[in-house]
Amino acid sequence: MHVVKVTKAKLDKQVDWRSVCPVSSALDILGDKWSLLIIRDLLTKGPRTYSDFLESDEHISTNILADRLHLLTCLNLIERSDAEGIARNNAYKLTKSGEALKPTLFELAKWSQDNLKAYNPDIEDIV
Repeated sequence: MHVVKVTKAKLDKQVDWRSVCPVSSALDILGDKWSLLIIRDLLTKGPRTYSDFLESDEHISTNILADRLHLLTCLNLIERSDAEGIARNNAYKLTKSGEALKPTLFELAKWSQDNLKAYNPDIEDIV
């Protein structure tokens, strides 16, 4: 596994901590679309490579993907296994902290189905 050691000072350069509120702090990390979609894919599809993420229906750009993977790794939500040979074969998987987001994402998906289907009738059912 690839472990990224990061200091609080270095992380603070990457994350704009807006307040001490726990909801706000969580949203500073998870409040953008891409971080949650990376975590969703890891929860629903298991370990994924960089290329796997690029092939998702949402079409994340390479620079945003690299940034979010680095951030989520620094925060110990995901970890990277170093495959021998080509770097693009490295697989990312959730850590215990990342797995702990499963009930939160499930509830968010359920809320979306219950409250947004009238506006987006194509929303998929929860698996």
